[in-house]
Amino acid sequence: MSQKLQKKYGLFTAIAMVIGIVVGSGVFFKAEVILNATGGNLKMGILSWLIGGLIMIVCAYTFAVLATRHEKVNGVVAYAESTVGDTYGYMVGWFVATVYAPCITMALAWLPARYTLVLIYGAEADITGGLCMTLALFYLVATYAISCLSPILAGKLQVAETVIKLIPLLLMAVVGTIYGLANDNGVLVENFRTVVDPSASPAFALFRAVCATAFAYEGWIVATSINAELKDAKKTLPRALILGSVVIVAIYILYYIGIAGAVPNAEMMADGQTGAKNAFAHVFGRIMGTGIFVFVIISCLGTLNGLMIGTTRNLYSLASRGRGPAPKMLGQIDEHTNMPPNSAVLGLLLCAVWMLFFYCSQLCGIGAKMGIFAFDPTELPIITLYPLYIPIFISMMKNEKELKPFGRFVAPVLAIIGSLFMAFAAGYAHKEKVIGYMIVFAVVMAIGFAFRKVKKKA
Repeated sequence: MSQKLQKKYGLFTAIAMVIGIVVGSGVFFKAEVILNATGGNLKMGILSWLIGGLIMIVCAYTFAVLATRHEKVNGVVAYAESTVGDTYGYMVGWFVATVYAPCITMALAWLPARYTLVLIYGAEADITGGLCMTLALFYLVATYAISCLSPILAGKLQVAETVIKLIPLLLMAVVGTIYGLANDNGVLVENFRTVVDPSASPAFALFRAVCATAFAYEGWIVATSINAELKDAKKTLPRALILGSVVIVAIYILYYIGIAGAVPNAEMMADGQTGAKNAFAHVFGRIMGTGIFVFVIISCLGTLNGLMIGTTRNLYSLASRGRGPAPKMLGQIDEHTNMPPNSAVLGLLLCAVWMLFFYCSQLCGIGAKMGIFAFDPTELPIITLYPLYIPIFISMMKNEKELKPFGRFVAPVLAIIGSLFMAFAAGYAHKEKVIGYMIVFAVVMAIGFAFRKVKKKA
């Protein structure tokens, strides 16, 4: 007999859960990308973090209001089903299962592999070579094995790693800022005053940087699914999401400023993949800085663990509804591990396919031969979700007649504007590569559309 989830969490716990879900390893990866995208313009980088954060807050609040109307809703697919319809929900789920989740998961396998090699080899680390990709594949498979063979252990690791990943962020945010203001060279003040590359196009720099923040802020949609376990969810969830999101934006910006207090922007940009490690070493000393950098790697692995838990179940979620290819096979559950083994294996294979694509398009010389198809799978799939949210927001304005005007109209309109901004920014920043991505997106969605009908059980 199924039991209803108990209302056991208050506002403080809910805020902590939101922060734990959203804060991940993207900030370590994308802080460097944002710095280079803006040509070392620290103020524009902070502005991009603010814009990306505001869009997250508005969209999260809108979904939170919607969640209070549909308490059983859990995740973006369920939101799409309950507002727009089953077919739209399935198509969103198909995209999440085949593109979105595998792309993010493989990126979070490559990131700790990259940082591991930086930890071992320093500036000599080859983050584009076969050793890095082999290590990334190892992390991917190892995380998959833990998730599938011991789901309970995976859950316990997730809780521990949530705490660990905040340590380097908070330490650099506080100590790095103090270090940057207190040292004799005035590094932080100088980084605010100067721009490393003033020739960079302001519009391109801002849009490119905002696109990068999408990766770091991703996860807020998952945070809206905790509504069923909150006391007084109608008030608690919107407050938790807003306050939690504000804390996240503050942590990210303060970390970004802390990094700028460690070393000059020009040096940070020139150091490339070793930039973050060198920044920690400057502030905390080589030994302690290296130790803290290990926490960065653990943080990445923790995020990978959480993503793998979801990626192995996405196709099962569709199959349990009788949709998608081979629903009977992908819907099977192992009686010993209580895991969907076929869905998990296919999810892992999709991660491997997208990892191979990432290697070819972004890390080695093959990308030049791929032309418009050499797009960045760590950003465009994430931003694609924003246009997919728009029909949900429109349906909300049309059907949720019991909501007050702000919740029914103002919040969804602001969320639509934010979603359109993200889509425009991606189109402007990635330019011709967007065409290649849209072709791949159309093909994948067409395949999914062919399996949209619910198959009758035998």
